[in-house]
Amino acid sequence: MVEAVKGLPQDLCMSVVQEKLKLLPDEPGVYIMLDKDGNVIYVGKARVLKNRVRQYFHSTLKTEKVAAMVANIADFYYIITKSEIDALSLENNLIKKYKPKYNILLKDDKTYPYIKVTVGEKYPAFGISRKLTKGSRYFGPYMGGVRVKDVLEIVNMAFGVRICSTAIGDKPKKPCLNYHIHRCAAPCAHLISPEEYGQKVKAAMRFLDGDDADVEQLLREKMQFYAENEEFELALDCRNKLEMLSKIALKRITALKKDINADVVAYVSNNLYSAVNILIVRRGIMQGASTYAVENVSADSEALTSFLAQYYTRHQLPDELIVQDFCESALLGEYLRTAHGKSVSVSMPKQGIRRQLLSMAEKNAAEYLEKAIDKIRHKEDMTINACKRLQEILGLSRYPRRMECYDISNISGVDKVGSMVVFIDGEADRDSYRRFKIRTVEGADDFASLREVLSRRLSKLGTEEEERFPKPDLVIIDGGKGQLSSVKAIFDEMGVTDIDLISLAKREEEIFTLGSRESVRLDKRDYCLQLLQRIRDEAHRFAITFFRNIHSKRSLTSVLAEIPGVGKIKRRALIEKFGTIDRIMRASTEELAQAEGIGEMLAATIKKYFEEDL
Repeated sequence: MVEAVKGLPQDLCMSVVQEKLKLLPDEPGVYIMLDKDGNVIYVGKARVLKNRVRQYFHSTLKTEKVAAMVANIADFYYIITKSEIDALSLENNLIKKYKPKYNILLKDDKTYPYIKVTVGEKYPAFGISRKLTKGSRYFGPYMGGVRVKDVLEIVNMAFGVRICSTAIGDKPKKPCLNYHIHRCAAPCAHLISPEEYGQKVKAAMRFLDGDDADVEQLLREKMQFYAENEEFELALDCRNKLEMLSKIALKRITALKKDINADVVAYVSNNLYSAVNILIVRRGIMQGASTYAVENVSADSEALTSFLAQYYTRHQLPDELIVQDFCESALLGEYLRTAHGKSVSVSMPKQGIRRQLLSMAEKNAAEYLEKAIDKIRHKEDMTINACKRLQEILGLSRYPRRMECYDISNISGVDKVGSMVVFIDGEADRDSYRRFKIRTVEGADDFASLREVLSRRLSKLGTEEEERFPKPDLVIIDGGKGQLSSVKAIFDEMGVTDIDLISLAKREEEIFTLGSRESVRLDKRDYCLQLLQRIRDEAHRFAITFFRNIHSKRSLTSVLAEIPGVGKIKRRALIEKFGTIDRIMRASTEELAQAEGIGEMLAATIKKYFEEDL
């Protein structure tokens, strides 16, 4: 890896860049652009490194975004790869690692719910999941007015498959309420054979694949049965599920075949901002759509490929991708097959229903982009531009790209915790948040707690862990001069001199810096102040949330320890199953008995304890 030439004037930096351009190879690979501080500002892949990188500096036809990036390039380095596919994979990994400011970043990416079937188990369970893992089968995503919970309830009611996470072992358990209301065949009680249950699972999955004819008949039969037996609430529930089934059917696109399983992706750009619209079609049903506003400095084809490489690290691959004709279709298809082990058909239709779907996606993207431009510019004022002004107003030594803010939370010195939140270019980077349990401080001493947290954080600098905990440009402390001086002492003790440090006092919203005795006061409407307030409030929220989690668990453990017969292992089983003291108190004796190691007698004891306590 080649480091940027730090501290050199921009003209000398460009001279270095021009010399390095002459040495670029005629091979595929990834190139990494750096600013004068050595920060990664752009990562790109190339079929031929020499041609692609030189375009940035020698072409006279630059968009405003490309021109802005090139003006900030002080150095670059490259990594040669065996193929363009390897380059795309490496590019994706480096973008996730460095989060470069000029790359497309899916910061606000949504993950929609799926129905998960644990097909690897003897008695597969059906549940809801937003994360996709190997070893299970997934149906979805569910969006656009169809609630995944409703679909799961239809599956449970029609087929009697289990929707719980109960571990099924050799010893039969007592059937739960779902068995008694005919919603589960109770495999946990060994009341159905694996073969019979397997048939139910297959039928349920056929429904999730789009075959709903049998389900409608099953629900009508159940509704009639319940009505004849005067179980009117259950009959009404069946009727509601039939209505939901009709809603799903109405969303089916009649011109599409039931077996179509495609994402329709359209990319629209105005040379400065771009938008990507993804229409999700599953089993001939339009599930919904997602639209993303993105910024990029690469060609449309490269930007779309990079976007989809990132997108499908968090979303299930369809059978087919319908894309525009400028897409790097062959490269994308091979990359997805290599990275995910699934062959995806990448089509670029010129006519027919697929072309109509693509036109719909293009129209959605264009309309979103037109409406979103003002929002994007406002967002820049609230983030990147606010960071730039913050550097000027406070006299910071560098642009505060990575900002870290710390907060302490406790009640009377009990369960002391600290939080670290991270903002990149003015936006929350939640994957980088960290929590600390205070280890060395006695009592409610926030100063000492803050010093401990910062000492542990700064100890990562200059070690192998710095890759996971990159050096911040700015550290923000909640408090006034006292808190600032306390943390400054830690900086001095650990020899840290190249990180800016400020504090924000809540009462008057005064900003204290090390370079001035006087505080800085900004108008409450100032984007710079609003940015600091967002960061400070987020650190406080994160600390409070962590504290409440720890405190509630400790309190729950203390209460359960008072119940005769409930030892450490059984307390853990109850906490894992119910989570809160309120849920345990409201649970029936039968429900309590379902927890691991809790029999009927102990469940009765627990129930009696809480009834007496109330």
